[in-house]
Amino acid sequence: MMDVGRAPAVKVVPPGGGDSVSIPGFGAVFKLHSRDNHGVVAVVEHPFAVGTITMPHRHTREDEHSLVLEGEIGFRSDDAEVVLGPGGYITKPRDQLHAMWNAGTTPGRIVEVITPGGFEDYFRELAELFASVRPPTGVSVRETPEFAELAERYGLTYGTPDWLDDVVARYGLTHPVTG
Repeated sequence: MMDVGRAPAVKVVPPGGGDSVSIPGFGAVFKLHSRDNHGVVAVVEHPFAVGTITMPHRHTREDEHSLVLEGEIGFRSDDAEVVLGPGGYITKPRDQLHAMWNAGTTPGRIVEVITPGGFEDYFRELAELFASVRPPTGVSVRETPEFAELAERYGLTYGTPDWLDDVVARYGLTHPVTG
């Protein structure tokens, strides 16, 4: 629950600062935790390796606002698709199935502003899951009960929309379902 009666403390993160976690092809650098501002907002930086696409997913609790810092990042949210370079901005509203990918030939990086905050912890738990869960040969971590439980806890649903194969082929990406 948000306690907006008290002002949050000043938070400074120097360039290159913030705790980070590694997720295959996609990481998270925590710039502002929602616990530091009464749950109002979280800010996370995401590096994108060449060929990386996030698994299409839908948030039920928060909106995401993305600003491209480096590279060319593609975004698909329901029927809207765009590729943005540095300085480009997009809002991905809750309840829309969306994905993001590195649409270029060099590493990319975005800043993600998440409102309300709280979802930033998902990335830390996801990194821990990828590091600790060893599914049987031929089974992706994304197909495990642990992955499904984590998504459910954070109000996420994953899907395989009809546009996914086309985006993967057009940009030469590693398919998030089979990769």
